[in-house]
Amino acid sequence: MKNTFGSDLSLTIFGESHGRAIGAVLDGMAAGLPVDEAFLAACMDKRRARGDGLSTPRVEADTVQLLSGVVNGRTTGTAIALMIENTNTRSGDYAKTADLLRPGHADYTAYAKYHGFQDARGGGHFSGRITTALVAGGAVVLGALDRAGINIVTHIGRCAGIADTRFALDDPAALGAQAEALLSRGDGFALLNEEAEEPMKAAIRAAGSAGDSVGGMLETAILGLPAGIGEPYFDSVESEIAHLAFSVPAVKGIEFGTGFGFADLKGSEANDAFRMQGGRIVTATNHNAGINGGIANGMPVVFRTVVKPTPSIYKQQDTVDYLAKKDAQLSIQGRHDPCIVPRAAIVQTCAAALAVGDLLTAKYGMAWMEQPTAYRKEEL
Repeated sequence: MKNTFGSDLSLTIFGESHGRAIGAVLDGMAAGLPVDEAFLAACMDKRRARGDGLSTPRVEADTVQLLSGVVNGRTTGTAIALMIENTNTRSGDYAKTADLLRPGHADYTAYAKYHGFQDARGGGHFSGRITTALVAGGAVVLGALDRAGINIVTHIGRCAGIADTRFALDDPAALGAQAEALLSRGDGFALLNEEAEEPMKAAIRAAGSAGDSVGGMLETAILGLPAGIGEPYFDSVESEIAHLAFSVPAVKGIEFGTGFGFADLKGSEANDAFRMQGGRIVTATNHNAGINGGIANGMPVVFRTVVKPTPSIYKQQDTVDYLAKKDAQLSIQGRHDPCIVPRAAIVQTCAAALAVGDLLTAKYGMAWMEQPTAYRKEEL
């Protein structure tokens, strides 16, 4: 099992859904950096469940304990260990159906790989609960990126068939205003169009009431990324972001910029023409989402992911009893989300922060953290 991401800035996650705790170890951060625990707590709050019919009834504080690497609010330069205790587990809910494979979940594949030794309680290491550790580590990096002039924001692009306003891909000024609006929004239901909120919430609750679940799409924008970031071929900007995006359990697809829309365009329509603006090279459009040849060109990086409906649903489903080796039917127990899309928005933001942090460190070393206003090499 591979639990570490990153070459120059790395994150290792640990824990299971119903274990004592989950957590992360972040390595590669410079010494002396401020760690804002209030900001860290705010990021965690956007991911946690609230028992409001939009997410799992399993409600926990998700308080982050800084075990090492931070003293008096500053990094020490050593590994930063972050731990979140599991305080509201009900493992007995899974006992009656322990031998039945949940369709769409990792029950069968985990059994095939780990031969029954995996922790099956609540999905174990495959549970969305583990993304709490991803947010904890990513939030530390997110704070450092903000000081370096790089902002990352995510909103619910689509959920339960209801769409939000899309990011202004070709208008950096308008996109910047949209990002500010999202950054100023305190709760975890990230939308640009407030009129979409109540219909979206109603559709999620309706699916939950019917014992079902819904999926959606998340859209993320990265603003302020310097031109020249990215390590082709295998650590390109797209490669690193996609690698982490697909580490979020329910993500099943990703596109950058115009993405799959390129299939219907001609080259003359798809290319982003260059021009000068204020002494800098920019593009007139941004179909390629600020990336050429796997390297950032200085324009906003915009990507979208598809998040599948939560596989753990209360409707009766056909499955197999993997010990008895016979067909069976499953009516699950336990506490589950009718939709994970709203809670996954901050997860995707923090995942992107880890990818960007690793790419920046590959190019600038620790200078982007230690000299956040002066690390950039002069851009054209």
